[in-house]
Amino acid sequence: MLRWDVLAAILGMALATFLCRAGGYAILRVTRPPPFVQAMLQHLPGAIFVAFLAPALAQEGWPACVAGAAALITQARIGRMALSILVGVAVLWLLRAALGTP
Repeated sequence: MLRWDVLAAILGMALATFLCRAGGYAILRVTRPPPFVQAMLQHLPGAIFVAFLAPALAQEGWPACVAGAAALITQARIGRMALSILVGVAVLWLLRAALGTP
């Protein structure tokens, strides 16, 4: 049975999420950010990805860091995200197999 307080919390969070997203669109309809803000926003997805990935790589040790570097070099040279991910996973798998770690 669904409790009313849980339903109210879910609906409240949905409304807050909608207002945050709709508010951004409403503000950008009226005004345009300066060029330096637009440039920062273009680089934001990569920065967020690195912020999530760096602690995981540091926790896994040097094999994960080597695999991350291989993925980064592949992305910088070739520019294909799927291939970069595959290279990183393959390097990590090979290093773990060579070292005998799970």
